[in-house]
Amino acid sequence: MSDKALFPTFDVPDFAVQTEPAEEKYYSSVLWDIKKGDFSRDGANRMVKNNGRDAYMQWCYKVVNTERYVHLAYPDFIGVEMIEATGQPTNDAVESCIERTISEALLVNARTEYVRDFSFTWNGDSVYCEFTVKGKNWDEFKLSTNIDLEEVTEHVT
Repeated sequence: MSDKALFPTFDVPDFAVQTEPAEEKYYSSVLWDIKKGDFSRDGANRMVKNNGRDAYMQWCYKVVNTERYVHLAYPDFIGVEMIEATGQPTNDAVESCIERTISEALLVNARTEYVRDFSFTWNGDSVYCEFTVKGKNWDEFKLSTNIDLEEVTEHVT
């Protein structure tokens, strides 16, 4: 090409590839009181810390109960897609979508080894979902959530 080209040309640089695996260390955190919906505090009104395993379990609970793409404070890879899941035509399809979205949401974390053993109990317009989560270097633990189909649909409008 001539030096008087309309658009400049240049070589595209090589992209750096991450060769290190994602960090799998568990960090302690501030204890979250699920019933109060607030941080736990001691008698001196200081926030209570928990160990890494409890912090991971707490993270799993919060992710399963956070709708993806709805809360601007969270990146797009955090949360579940219950609005889409509960909009399916049959109960079997709803269960399948719930299982998929919960598994995908928890497996985003490099500390999650697997999510499995889903069981569903239907009660009118709500479904109770229980499943097993295993973090790396930890024993399995059960986690559950109750999904009210009418409440989830209210978020759409």
